[in-house]
Amino acid sequence: MTVVLDMRAPESPVPISTLPTPRDRDYCASPGTFGPHNLHENRPGSMQTEETIFSTDNNAGVRGFDIKDQFAPKEIAYWVPPIPQKLIDPRPNIGLDAKTADLFVTAEGLMFVSDWNAGMHVLEFEG
Repeated sequence: MTVVLDMRAPESPVPISTLPTPRDRDYCASPGTFGPHNLHENRPGSMQTEETIFSTDNNAGVRGFDIKDQFAPKEIAYWVPPIPQKLIDPRPNIGLDAKTADLFVTAEGLMFVSDWNAGMHVLEFEG
């Protein structure tokens, strides 16, 4: 679960909503790990927005959320990578599935997305 916080008083953040859970399929039943992994950060030189959050969700891929109404975030885009041909992750008891990990979104909307088993994907967010 990813929580949206009201940070007007940084010394006392207030939870105001959660990002929606993916509903396009039952990711808990998939062999991989389900749940949020990372968020794109609004760093200098990258896409900076106060209206959209980009996240990775392990076997549920990349997710984009509209947070114009911070109290009711909406999923506006998603991309789930194909299941890789072979398992590269050497840990025991790991299922063969997508393992979307980190992402970086350029100011122009290119998304660089890492996957523990499939390497790097490059996507384009068109808004």
